[in-house]
Amino acid sequence: MKYRKLTATGDYSFGKGLSQFWIDVPDAVAQAVTTRLKLWQGTWFLDTTVGMPWDTKVLGFFTGNVRDPTIRAYISSTQGVLDIYQYSSSLNRNTRAYAVSASLVTSYGLAVLDEVILESQPQ
Repeated sequence: MKYRKLTATGDYSFGKGLSQFWIDVPDAVAQAVTTRLKLWQGTWFLDTTVGMPWDTKVLGFFTGNVRDPTIRAYISSTQGVLDIYQYSSSLNRNTRAYAVSASLVTSYGLAVLDEVILESQPQ
């Protein structure tokens, strides 16, 4: 698996050849999971069916029973993820922010998914 690294601000990094890529390492899978989680369903103009259904399955009304199973299934469907070793999530009802953390068993070893916080839908 080859995955372009992101900068501290979340942009793709360019200009330094292969050092700008994660290649066959757990970090590649962790970054793939993170970027997939941050893609809201319906926001990619080429295919509005892809992305995480945050509005309808996680942050919407009456979603308490489907939140975590939906996120876990989405994480598990990411290329390179073999299993979810540890998983935790929390909801801030005042801001409707949702945070996800996980440890993943990947094709390349154990990867730690730092806390991914989703606060509001992109404009």
